[in-house]
Amino acid sequence: MTLVDIKGLDVGYVRHRQVQPAVVGLDLTVEPGEVVAIVGESGSGKTTTANALIGLLPANGRITAGSAVVDGVQTAGASERTLRRLRGSVVGLIPQDPMVGLNPTQRVGHQIAEAVKLRGLTGAAARAEVLEHLEQAGVPDPGSRARQYPHELSGGLRQRALIAIALAGRPKLIIADEPTSALDVTVQKRILDHLGGLVRDQGISLLIITHDLAVAADRADRIVVMRHGRLVEQGEPVTLLSAPRESYTRRLTTATPRLAPRFDVREKAVPDPILTLTEVSKTFAPGDLRRGDRGFNALDKVDVTVPRGRTHALVGESGCGKTTTLRIALGLETATSGSVVLDGDEIVGRSWNQLRPLRRKAQLVHQDPFATLDPKFTVGQSITEPLVSFRIGDRRSRAERARELLDQVALPASYLDRLPSELSGGQRQRVAIARALALCPDLIMLDEPVSALDVLVQEQILQLLTDLQAALGLSYLFVSHDLAVVAEVAHTVSVMSRGKVVEHGPVAAVFTHPTSPYTRELIDAIPGRRVVDAA
Repeated sequence: MTLVDIKGLDVGYVRHRQVQPAVVGLDLTVEPGEVVAIVGESGSGKTTTANALIGLLPANGRITAGSAVVDGVQTAGASERTLRRLRGSVVGLIPQDPMVGLNPTQRVGHQIAEAVKLRGLTGAAARAEVLEHLEQAGVPDPGSRARQYPHELSGGLRQRALIAIALAGRPKLIIADEPTSALDVTVQKRILDHLGGLVRDQGISLLIITHDLAVAADRADRIVVMRHGRLVEQGEPVTLLSAPRESYTRRLTTATPRLAPRFDVREKAVPDPILTLTEVSKTFAPGDLRRGDRGFNALDKVDVTVPRGRTHALVGESGCGKTTTLRIALGLETATSGSVVLDGDEIVGRSWNQLRPLRRKAQLVHQDPFATLDPKFTVGQSITEPLVSFRIGDRRSRAERARELLDQVALPASYLDRLPSELSGGQRQRVAIARALALCPDLIMLDEPVSALDVLVQEQILQLLTDLQAALGLSYLFVSHDLAVVAEVAHTVSVMSRGKVVEHGPVAAVFTHPTSPYTRELIDAIPGRRVVDAA
């Protein structure tokens, strides 16, 4: 029997007393043991479809037409009592953000036990099954991890804990909503391998919601492409990607980054460095809040050089020291030893007041612009905030500068009066880039600037950064876990592992002929080989 059978489904959200459509006329099936991936840009209706299927739409969500049947039960319009019988035991959900999906006040084992106890198990039997599910989800040392709180786990381990919770109800279907979007490629591969193994070994069906066509192509038996709430086309990955019928699918395929370095390995002349880190080490002493009572070495004699007018990338797994290196380069963290020279000025050992003038030379763009833009500030206020802070210009000249900056990042001047909540993710990132440009810096540091964006918006932001570099002569220090993205934008790269640089050089040389086994491991973990082969 078909496990999921959606027919003619219409879903909308009530805004200003009107229902605005989010999913329109959707037909979708999932067979037992099948892996189906729904792909599309943000706002395409992917997550709305999944939430409607199991009755988790927000308060203003409405199913206005059609049917959704799960394991023979009609869920469209079903009572909460009926839906609760399905959740966990028939359908398990892995939400996108593990810090939101996990209760921060409860130990991980307790949260898994809640799902186990719904099946009637208690005491030692329940505890044994908690450890079994953690082990099935690929969590090392499950006994210790079960006693920890979510904040004590890495991003990859938190995501595995969510998988364990989803498994605890022994469901027939797992819905994985962007399960690996913020994880580095090696952790992503391990988690997707575990999910794939569960499908093979236990016959569980898997519905993957993702904006990453490469992940869908590698993992799915069938890909469903959605746009503006409608099904555009569907099919087997190789067939769909090698001969897409619809132009939108072709755009997604073209926009998916590939491990194809843009810049030639041979530089006619290497520019002078704008930033140089020499033998930089960082030791966090015992009692540091981020690691409890244990001291640890975050960086060990790291050397990094950013050539003027070029892009240098830092890549590696979570916890390898990328962000610590960036924070030391910005003067936000103090190096234990070593030298940091920014545009000819040594910054190690300088006080905050001495560093402040140098901050005009280097600016930062964060991973999540929504978290770094003041929600009460308009776009204009956010962009001119650095000018106000450094007392540059008057109100009139600042307003004119804000209009110029919006034009540079390809946003209309009408956006100046909007709030961050009124912008899309890509638009917010453009505002963050405009704010970073306000002081006319020579160097911009970018910390995972496109990891949370769908491939079409990601492509636009990467092209914007390339155009700005060409027009303004900007230098970039680009931190990313995505080697395919790095290949698109960077000239040179440093590969980091456990606080050390294990390999560095031109991107084309490092990615084409890696000398470090760790670099080869990162490259082998990149999803999307089927995308490349099909295209």
